[in-house]
Amino acid sequence: MFADALGRVLRSSGASVIRASVDGFHHPRAVRYRRGRYSAEGFYRDSFDYARLKQALLDPLSPGGTGKFVPAVFDHPSDSPVSLREGQGRVGDILLFDGIFAHRPELRGYWDLSVFLEVPFETSIKRLGQRDGGPTDAQAPLNRRYIEGQELYLRECTPTDQATVIVDNTTPDSPRIIRWRRDSTDDLMAGLPDK
Repeated sequence: MFADALGRVLRSSGASVIRASVDGFHHPRAVRYRRGRYSAEGFYRDSFDYARLKQALLDPLSPGGTGKFVPAVFDHPSDSPVSLREGQGRVGDILLFDGIFAHRPELRGYWDLSVFLEVPFETSIKRLGQRDGGPTDAQAPLNRRYIEGQELYLRECTPTDQATVIVDNTTPDSPRIIRWRRDSTDDLMAGLPDK
Protein backbone atom coordinates (compact mmCIF):
# COMPACT_ATOMS: atom_id res chain seq x y z
CA MET A 1 0.00 0.00 0.00
CA PHE A 2 2.85 2.39 0.85
CA ALA A 3 4.55 1.69 -2.49
CA ASP A 4 1.27 2.16 -4.40
CA ALA A 5 0.76 5.54 -2.72
CA LEU A 6 4.36 6.53 -3.44
CA GLY A 7 3.84 5.52 -7.07
CA ARG A 8 0.86 7.86 -7.34
CA VAL A 9 2.95 10.75 -5.98
CA LEU A 10 5.80 10.01 -8.38
CA ARG A 11 3.48 9.75 -11.37
CA SER A 12 1.75 13.00 -10.45
CA SER A 13 5.17 14.67 -10.60
CA GLY A 14 5.62 13.39 -14.16
CA ALA A 15 7.83 10.39 -13.37
CA SER A 16 7.54 7.20 -15.40
CA VAL A 17 7.10 4.36 -12.87
CA ILE A 18 7.44 0.60 -13.32
CA ARG A 19 5.61 -1.04 -10.42
CA ALA A 20 6.52 -4.54 -9.24
CA SER A 21 6.51 -6.62 -6.05
CA VAL A 22 8.47 -9.54 -4.67
CA ASP A 23 5.07 -11.25 -4.35
CA GLY A 24 5.28 -11.94 -8.09
CA PHE A 25 8.42 -14.03 -7.52
CA HIS A 26 7.38 -16.64 -4.96
CA HIS A 27 8.73 -20.14 -5.09
CA PRO A 28 6.14 -22.90 -5.59
CA ARG A 29 4.47 -24.15 -2.42
CA ALA A 30 6.59 -27.33 -2.41
CA VAL A 31 9.73 -25.21 -2.09
CA ARG A 32 8.25 -22.61 0.28
CA TYR A 33 7.08 -25.25 2.76
CA ARG A 34 9.86 -27.83 2.40
CA ARG A 35 11.08 -27.06 5.95
CA GLY A 36 7.51 -27.31 7.28
CA ARG A 37 4.37 -25.23 6.87
CA TYR A 38 5.13 -23.12 9.94
CA SER A 39 8.92 -22.95 9.69
CA ALA A 40 10.24 -19.43 10.30
CA GLU A 41 13.50 -20.33 8.62
CA GLY A 42 11.57 -21.62 5.62
CA PHE A 43 9.63 -18.35 5.46
CA TYR A 44 12.85 -16.33 5.43
CA ARG A 45 15.03 -18.56 3.25
CA ASP A 46 12.61 -20.30 0.87
CA SER A 47 9.72 -17.95 0.11
CA PHE A 48 11.10 -16.17 -2.95
CA ASP A 49 12.94 -17.06 -6.13
CA TYR A 50 15.62 -14.38 -6.18
CA ALA A 51 17.36 -15.88 -9.21
CA ARG A 52 14.18 -15.44 -11.30
CA LEU A 53 13.63 -11.97 -9.84
CA LYS A 54 17.07 -10.91 -11.00
CA GLN A 55 16.74 -12.57 -14.41
CA ALA A 56 13.25 -11.32 -15.24
CA LEU A 57 13.20 -7.87 -13.66
CA LEU A 58 16.26 -6.50 -11.90
CA ASP A 59 19.06 -7.33 -14.34
CA PRO A 60 17.17 -6.13 -17.44
CA LEU A 61 16.41 -2.80 -15.71
CA SER A 62 19.96 -2.35 -14.39
CA PRO A 63 22.63 -0.27 -16.14
CA GLY A 64 23.75 -2.23 -19.19
CA GLY A 65 20.55 -4.32 -19.17
CA THR A 66 18.27 -4.84 -22.14
CA GLY A 67 15.34 -2.97 -20.57
CA LYS A 68 13.07 -5.90 -21.49
CA PHE A 69 11.47 -7.01 -18.23
CA VAL A 70 8.65 -9.11 -16.84
CA PRO A 71 7.07 -7.73 -13.63
CA ALA A 72 6.00 -11.14 -12.21
CA VAL A 73 6.53 -14.83 -12.94
CA PHE A 74 4.47 -16.65 -10.29
CA ASP A 75 1.05 -16.40 -8.66
CA HIS A 76 1.36 -17.79 -5.14
CA PRO A 77 -2.37 -18.04 -4.28
CA SER A 78 -2.92 -20.41 -7.20
CA ASP A 79 0.61 -21.87 -6.88
CA SER A 80 1.20 -21.54 -10.59
CA PRO A 81 3.44 -19.68 -13.04
CA VAL A 82 2.09 -16.64 -14.84
CA SER A 83 2.91 -15.49 -18.32
CA LEU A 84 2.87 -11.72 -18.57
CA ARG A 85 3.66 -9.56 -21.55
CA GLU A 86 7.23 -8.34 -21.57
CA GLY A 87 7.65 -4.63 -20.85
CA GLN A 88 10.29 -2.27 -22.15
CA GLY A 89 12.02 0.00 -19.66
CA ARG A 90 13.43 3.32 -20.78
CA VAL A 91 16.20 5.53 -19.46
CA GLY A 92 14.76 7.59 -16.62
CA ASP A 93 12.05 5.07 -15.63
CA ILE A 94 11.77 4.44 -11.90
CA LEU A 95 11.39 0.85 -10.76
CA LEU A 96 9.21 1.03 -7.66
CA PHE A 97 9.58 -2.37 -6.05
CA ASP A 98 8.14 -3.54 -2.74
CA GLY A 99 8.87 -6.62 -0.76
CA ILE A 100 9.64 -8.18 2.53
CA PHE A 101 13.35 -9.05 2.90
CA ALA A 102 14.35 -6.46 0.25
CA HIS A 103 17.62 -5.65 2.06
CA ARG A 104 19.04 -9.14 1.73
CA PRO A 105 22.68 -9.05 0.56
CA GLU A 106 21.83 -10.49 -2.87
CA LEU A 107 19.41 -7.61 -3.55
CA ARG A 108 21.04 -4.58 -1.92
CA GLY A 109 23.19 -3.65 -4.89
CA TYR A 110 20.15 -3.16 -7.12
CA TRP A 111 18.62 -0.27 -5.16
CA ASP A 112 19.54 3.35 -5.81
CA LEU A 113 17.27 4.29 -2.91
CA SER A 114 15.56 1.99 -0.43
CA VAL A 115 12.91 2.49 2.23
CA PHE A 116 12.45 0.39 5.34
CA LEU A 117 9.02 0.58 6.96
CA GLU A 118 9.03 0.23 10.72
CA VAL A 119 5.79 -1.27 12.01
CA PRO A 120 5.34 -3.10 15.34
CA PHE A 121 4.65 -6.82 14.86
CA GLU A 122 1.30 -6.59 16.67
CA THR A 123 0.19 -3.95 14.16
CA SER A 124 1.47 -5.77 11.08
CA ILE A 125 -0.16 -9.03 12.24
CA LYS A 126 -3.54 -7.30 12.57
CA ARG A 127 -3.19 -5.74 9.11
CA LEU A 128 -2.15 -9.07 7.60
CA GLY A 129 -5.15 -10.81 9.18
CA GLN A 130 -7.55 -8.12 7.96
CA ARG A 131 -6.10 -8.20 4.45
CA ASP A 132 -5.89 -11.99 4.04
CA GLY A 133 -8.59 -13.15 6.45
CA GLY A 134 -6.06 -15.00 8.61
CA PRO A 135 -5.54 -15.11 12.38
CA THR A 136 -4.74 -11.87 14.21
CA ASP A 137 -3.31 -13.60 17.31
CA ALA A 138 0.49 -13.17 17.37
CA GLN A 139 0.86 -16.67 18.86
CA ALA A 140 -0.97 -18.42 16.00
CA PRO A 141 1.47 -20.76 14.19
CA LEU A 142 1.15 -18.86 10.90
CA ASN A 143 1.96 -15.59 12.64
CA ARG A 144 4.82 -17.08 14.65
CA ARG A 145 6.30 -18.14 11.29
CA TYR A 146 5.97 -14.56 10.03
CA ILE A 147 7.37 -12.90 13.18
CA GLU A 148 10.26 -15.30 13.70
CA GLY A 149 11.15 -15.21 10.00
CA GLN A 150 11.22 -11.41 10.17
CA GLU A 151 13.39 -11.58 13.29
CA LEU A 152 15.87 -13.77 11.39
CA TYR A 153 15.95 -11.17 8.62
CA LEU A 154 16.41 -8.28 11.06
CA ARG A 155 19.35 -10.07 12.74
CA GLU A 156 21.08 -11.29 9.58
CA CYS A 157 20.52 -8.33 7.26
CA THR A 158 20.17 -5.30 9.57
CA PRO A 159 17.85 -3.50 7.14
CA THR A 160 17.75 -0.34 9.26
CA ASP A 161 21.51 -0.01 8.65
CA GLN A 162 21.10 -0.61 4.90
CA ALA A 163 18.05 1.53 4.08
CA THR A 164 18.34 5.03 2.68
CA VAL A 165 15.08 6.05 4.37
CA ILE A 166 13.41 4.63 7.47
CA VAL A 167 9.70 5.37 7.83
CA ASP A 168 7.48 4.77 10.84
CA ASN A 169 4.41 3.34 9.11
CA THR A 170 2.49 2.39 12.24
CA THR A 171 -0.30 4.70 11.08
CA PRO A 172 -0.56 4.29 7.29
CA ASP A 173 -2.48 7.55 6.83
CA SER A 174 0.37 9.52 8.37
CA PRO A 175 3.76 7.87 7.79
CA ARG A 176 6.67 9.63 9.49
CA ILE A 177 10.27 9.75 8.28
CA ILE A 178 12.61 8.63 11.06
CA ARG A 179 15.85 8.87 9.09
CA TRP A 180 16.83 9.94 5.59
CA ARG A 181 20.44 9.71 4.48
CA ARG A 182 20.13 12.66 2.09
CA ASP A 183 23.84 12.73 1.30
CA SER A 184 23.37 9.46 -0.58
CA THR A 185 20.31 10.61 -2.54
CA ASP A 186 20.96 14.22 -3.58
CA ASP A 187 21.45 13.37 -7.27
CA LEU A 188 18.46 11.01 -7.33
CA MET A 189 16.13 13.53 -5.76
CA ALA A 190 16.96 16.38 -8.13
CA GLY A 191 13.82 17.34 -10.01
CA LEU A 192 11.37 15.44 -7.78
CA PRO A 193 8.83 17.34 -5.67
CA ASP A 194 9.71 18.22 -2.07
CA LYS A 195 7.11 15.99 -0.42
